[in-house]
Amino acid sequence: MFEKIRRTIRKIPRGKVATYGQIASASGFPGAARQVTWALHSSHGLPWHRVIGAGGKILLTGNNALEQRMRLEFEGVRFIGPRVDLKTFQWKTVAPGTKKGMGSRRKT
Repeated sequence: MFEKIRRTIRKIPRGKVATYGQIASASGFPGAARQVTWALHSSHGLPWHRVIGAGGKILLTGNNALEQRMRLEFEGVRFIGPRVDLKTFQWKTVAPGTKKGMGSRRKT
């Protein structure tokens, strides 16, 4: 499970972000956002700063939160107040077994 999650995190392109839940779903484990956190804690060399909370919020605190924001801004990611502009910078993943990109759902 953790290796699949790590592979998904490695695919997040520079200048894009993904939520914990999005990573879990794209890895084949919908509802396993907490396991994404565990995978990040037990790994080195992953683009950890590209993984954020739902709604574009940085969930880390203190200096770690500042570092995450600075790394994202360095990659060109823009914020609207304390949140990432997800409309522009959310990575469009495709969940296993689907053809439609996540994050592109339209309400009709």
